[in-house]
Amino acid sequence: MSLIKVKEYFKKYDIEDKIIELNESSATVAEAAHALNCSECEIAKSLSFKINDEVIIIVVAGDAKIDNSKYKHEFNTKAKMLEFNEVEPLTGHEVGGVCPFAVNDNVKVYLDESLKRFEYVYPACGSHNSAIKLTIKELEKYSNYVKWIDVCKGWNNNE
Repeated sequence: MSLIKVKEYFKKYDIEDKIIELNESSATVAEAAHALNCSECEIAKSLSFKINDEVIIIVVAGDAKIDNSKYKHEFNTKAKMLEFNEVEPLTGHEVGGVCPFAVNDNVKVYLDESLKRFEYVYPACGSHNSAIKLTIKELEKYSNYVKWIDVCKGWNNNE
């Protein structure tokens, strides 16, 4: 189970006790916001894509959507999300629990600009009923991200 992998991963930072295990599902943005008593936009959803044979995760705000033209500009290809049955074997986490922590070795993590407007965000922790409250600096530290990117729409008033 990937929640156990995330707990083990967080032990090296001594923050495994910050993981919130919920009695209800947090698999969708709406469910997570309800369970965590926060706004949907504060949920840090992790979207998984395939670029040729490479797997990437992009962590975006709960109210953001991938903008195909921005994505193509950043990665020089069309956005192709992983199929449902590919997610767990390729990322290391089940659908509904995908997160940027304790991912498979070959997975690259990117953080989207849509997250920077929050003091705290709530990414999942490997299961459909877990999360962690992190500052943006903490998210940067624990996610081992490659870089910040701007590939989303729908989250600011300029779009």
